[in-house]
Amino acid sequence: MDLLNTLVDKGLRRELPTRDEALAVLATSDDDLLDVVTAAGKVRRQWFGRRVKLNYLVNLKSGLCPEDCSYCSQRLGSKAGILKYTWLKPHEAAAAATAGVAGGAKRVCLVASGRGPTDRDVDRVSQTIEAIKDQNEGIEVCACLGLLSAGQADRLRAAGADAYNHNLNTSEATYGGITTTHTYADRVDTVQQAQAAGLSACSGLIAGMGESDADLVDVVFALRELDPDSVPVNFLIPFEGTPLAEEWNLTPQRALRILAMVRFVCPDVEVRLAGGREVHLRSMQPLALHLVNSIFLGDYLTSEGQAGQTDLDMIADAGFEVEGAGTVTLPQHRADVAAHAGGGCGSHAEGAEGAGCGSQSEGAGCGSHGESGCGPCGGGAQPAVPEPVREPVQSPVQEPVTAGAARTGLVTVRRRGAGTDLPPNA
Repeated sequence: MDLLNTLVDKGLRRELPTRDEALAVLATSDDDLLDVVTAAGKVRRQWFGRRVKLNYLVNLKSGLCPEDCSYCSQRLGSKAGILKYTWLKPHEAAAAATAGVAGGAKRVCLVASGRGPTDRDVDRVSQTIEAIKDQNEGIEVCACLGLLSAGQADRLRAAGADAYNHNLNTSEATYGGITTTHTYADRVDTVQQAQAAGLSACSGLIAGMGESDADLVDVVFALRELDPDSVPVNFLIPFEGTPLAEEWNLTPQRALRILAMVRFVCPDVEVRLAGGREVHLRSMQPLALHLVNSIFLGDYLTSEGQAGQTDLDMIADAGFEVEGAGTVTLPQHRADVAAHAGGGCGSHAEGAEGAGCGSQSEGAGCGSHGESGCGPCGGGAQPAVPEPVREPVQSPVQEPVTAGAARTGLVTVRRRGAGTDLPPNA
């Protein structure tokens, strides 16, 4: 297919596709799906080989958010039956993070619900970052606390944060239909504040909210212009009790086409397969590893994910490897730019003085441990939640699944890990 040959050539040269080419990827047929995955996989392997970076979420504060983001189970007025709790203490967050590192994670992502942090909140998160890094030498820490005020990004950087996440989520044209309590411009400003402070910017999108192909292309092109180091691609988890509970618009095939389009537009960026992969990709998750080079390990903020060991098995069975100790996540040309700017994660040459995470040799500062944390490369602990012993039972007759049907039974509220007395899934 001429389109795919053109896109591979452009991806290998880091040349931006045209909007029409990006739209054409989303319009390809299911019959061409494997060709699309193969083509985007060539671009992925050019810049990231067969490495997969593992990330682990710690929800520092859950629910009770004053913002009205329609996709979010923690939103104002949400009736979703999620866990709700106030700030974890630093030692509690550090314990959760350590479980993720033991399971194989290289980066810990600290997330808190709310419009944005107060200065007291920044102090609290700074203490948490210090506690995590004291217990886990070389671990990357990314903060995700909402909209930032002046000076807060600098304070987080000074406390040891390596990266800051704030997603654009959808196109500027449709943003007002998703959220009314803040603007698209507010989100762009926060990402730029993080970059200006020398933090590695992480910003992505949510697909499946009823947006058009043009909206998806718009937000991905906007991300390319904003130039974050990592782009998480979330697929909407339609929680009961939220305005988008009935938005079941994705099939595994469409999800893969979206990931391929993101890879073609952002060829040399860490593309992360994020929330909703288990719900929408399901048994086709291994194919996505040919498109992305990063995933979340274990559970998400308010929903359960695939078992940590299952993630590790999936990576190995698909012929990929967990990113090793001391490996620079980003390609060298991006790493050099980030190093010159004093940037954060996954960016600096090995052994560079003051370098950010994902960069240094073993025994150095952030990023010195590989994806498998303190364990051997590609290893990782067994899942923290033991498998119960069950008596054999008669299996019920399974009804065939209709293609494109809503799979509501796959949305499971998180009831373990941070904010509970149960061990985390890592």
